Amino acid sequence: MIDIQDCTKRYGDLLAVNSLSLRVDQSEIYGLLGPNGAGKSTAIKMMVGLINPDSGAIKIGGFDISQDPINAKSILAYIPEKGYIFEKLTAWEYLTFISGIYNLDNEVFTRNATDYLDIFGLSEWKDEIIGNFSMGMKQRLLLTSSFMRNPKVIILDEPHNGLDPKGVRILKDTLFRLRNNGTTILLSTHIIAIAEQICNKIAIINKGSVVAEGTNEDLKHYAKSTDKDLEDIFLRLTSDYEK
Repeated sequence: MIDIQDCTKRYGDLLAVNSLSLRVDQSEIYGLLGPNGAGKSTAIKMMVGLINPDSGAIKIGGFDISQDPINAKSILAYIPEKGYIFEKLTAWEYLTFISGIYNLDNEVFTRNATDYLDIFGLSEWKDEIIGNFSMGMKQRLLLTSSFMRNPKVIILDEPHNGLDPKGVRILKDTLFRLRNNGTTILLSTHIIAIAEQICNKIAIINKGSVVAEGTNEDLKHYAKSTDKDLEDIFLRLTSDYEK
């Protein structure tokens, strides 16, 4: 469902992404890990069509994100690390606005928006101005606005930002449910324990390239270690750090 083929992106002399290739299959939660400056955010921005690669191609559900962005984005939901939200609207007005952009059927919108507001504990706040929301409440609303569309592909960049432990648990449970219903999910996070708990596969990126990819057991093999956790494996593969 997500197919990245030999993508490269430069900013002047900086090689942000270097011949990156990876594939995320349907009904998979795929983790993207890497140190600061590894190229994760640049890769994600290319995946969702915010920037174009200098070379290579990216397909979402078979649609080239550069050549056929409307069809690609119609099946894609993106939750950025720092999402923008219209704070002068109420929560319900904001969700209605998002529904209109994607031409959601009114019955589907009403049902799904109501369900996800309830899941994320925002039902009693649906008519409140968003500017009065806490950071965590705004993040829950952004998640609601994406999930209510029933997207086939979801890309999340540090989605746990601002969420309390209960919110993190709700998000994890929701991602599992969506995965089990056939949704493809790519998750970029700095919280290694989260990736270890919920991802079917993980790619570790360093200096714009994938240095290891696979299940936790696969990554232990890459790191030539069978007795270390994912944090130790991550450090081994991305730095000179040794315990």
